[in-house]
Amino acid sequence: MARLYADEDFPFPVVEELRSLGHDVLTIQEDGKANRGIPDEDVLSAARTYIRAVLTMNHRDFVRLHMESSVHSGIVTCTYDLEFERQARRVHETIEQYETLEGELIRVIRGAP
Repeated sequence: MARLYADEDFPFPVVEELRSLGHDVLTIQEDGKANRGIPDEDVLSAARTYIRAVLTMNHRDFVRLHMESSVHSGIVTCTYDLEFERQARRVHETIEQYETLEGELIRVIRGAP
């Protein structure tokens, strides 16, 4: 199972469901860094320090960071889905295909209902 670091915009119900699927997810709120306007670069750096892949809805900025350097513990970007359980399953099924998330940029998109 994956070690993930959910940024501020990631829905907590999805985090809870990912945990129930066996993933170790730390949120930025639980890390004491919420509501500080922490730059994405620092979020990625914190995740790397914790050896966790970033879990985010912020595709554009994290793709840019990945293009600047793939030296990170992984980035998983998602499109928003109001069906939180379905979104968590989609994330789970996608990341389970990887032996390691290290240096990977993974896109999880909302599919048809």
